Amino acid sequence: MTCAIEVQGLCKTFQGGTRALDGINLQVADGEMVALLGASGSGKSTLLRHLAGFVAGDAGAGSVTVNGQLIQRNGRLSRNVRGARAGIGFVFQQFNLVGRLPVITNVLTGMLPRVPLWRSLTRWFLRDEVRQGLDALAQVGIDDYAFQRASTLSGGQQQRAAIARTLVQNARVILADEPIASLDPESSRRVMDTLAQINRSRKVAVVVSLHQVDVALRYCPRVVALRHGKVVYDGPSARLTPAMLGELYGSDLGELLPEYAPQAPATPAVAPLSRLAQAA
Repeated sequence: MTCAIEVQGLCKTFQGGTRALDGINLQVADGEMVALLGASGSGKSTLLRHLAGFVAGDAGAGSVTVNGQLIQRNGRLSRNVRGARAGIGFVFQQFNLVGRLPVITNVLTGMLPRVPLWRSLTRWFLRDEVRQGLDALAQVGIDDYAFQRASTLSGGQQQRAAIARTLVQNARVILADEPIASLDPESSRRVMDTLAQINRSRKVAVVVSLHQVDVALRYCPRVVALRHGKVVYDGPSARLTPAMLGELYGSDLGELLPEYAPQAPATPAVAPLSRLAQAA
């Protein structure tokens, strides 16, 4: 098994002493599609940001390697972290597109690590590069919108444009941070279908953070469940029953499975007798 991602003993403590990541050990193979599952504050987004080399972990604790390249070790980012990021596609929850620019221009920014600086600053792309961008947009199903301003697209379409950007980047690992959190069910399905199709066709490792259990089970053969910065489960998604999730998450289960959320008491249709008596 060739590792696309390897994490050893990663810790992250925020100001005030909050431990966001607590001794994370994780391996993801080339071509795997893995769900990071957890309620808000479990450490999912923090872990993804460390995998991408956006931030460093605690001093003296842990290491992260992606695509065989060191991202960070013992609380310090690698000197070559910028070069390593060229092979890591990151899909943000809020799309991270420039709304006033055409969709194709946003997608072609995925090429910036490998084009000359002067061309990236002037956004001058060659005809073949534009063709690659159009092909990527076709793969995610929105090539008809290539020359519209990004702000005119729906949320789901903007998210698929962000995924197309990772294709132009030729990323070997895609990290998606709550990519469907702000989308309606149909848009969510299309975004997850797109990620799954890319995972299958390109053999790209995909790690997607989610708090919807049903989505994780439907799309990801493997689930890594986090709670309070620790891995509490790492295994086949098929084994995650509601009973097991209840043991893992306790009072947080309602966020992952809405049907288990505590119900607010119903408002009585008629005022209590004592209140009616007072009104009389």
